[in-house]
Amino acid sequence: MSRRLLMCAGFAIGVSVAAPAAAGPLDHPGYPKAFSCSACHGFAGNSRSDAMPILAGQHAGYLKKALQDYAGGKRPSAEMEPYAKMAIELGVDDVASYFASQTRMPTASAIDRAAAERGKAASAVCAACHGPTGKGDAAKDMPDITGQPVGFLKNQLLLFKADKRSPGDAALMQPKAIIKGLPDDTLADLAAYYASQR
Repeated sequence: MSRRLLMCAGFAIGVSVAAPAAAGPLDHPGYPKAFSCSACHGFAGNSRSDAMPILAGQHAGYLKKALQDYAGGKRPSAEMEPYAKMAIELGVDDVASYFASQTRMPTASAIDRAAAERGKAASAVCAACHGPTGKGDAAKDMPDITGQPVGFLKNQLLLFKADKRSPGDAALMQPKAIIKGLPDDTLADLAAYYASQR
């Protein structure tokens, strides 16, 4: 066997035993069931829109509950209901697990630093549910609200205040009562603060 042939054979063996490439977002078994969500929520759940939440890195239990609530009409949304029903049909645990396993890229939204500072001062009222840093509580299906888009957070707070988000949900009565007592300007400041957190 020639020296050149031996070198080629050695190279081929070296390539075949090389470590496998690291798995990416498309390799997760839940990706085929979740890929349609990318149209609104961005690739791997990293929304670049100020109005759409970032799903990447969110607690799986919270995502599953949110999808079930959308599908069942407990959390009214004409846009989300059909997609939530599709996610449940395809496998809600796989969809939730896929997004939970992705690395969150914090919002690209512009953040008013003065508003964020005011929001930090007002954030103690949110800590009971979302924790002192806004990371939520996976065991209680409380979402991580850090790094979410400012517009999305502000809109959700306004929906809570008007009891238009998950109306009638007994578990949300206390936080809704707290939010109802806050001025809209304070809600905007809270949104800026949590959007600024990483």
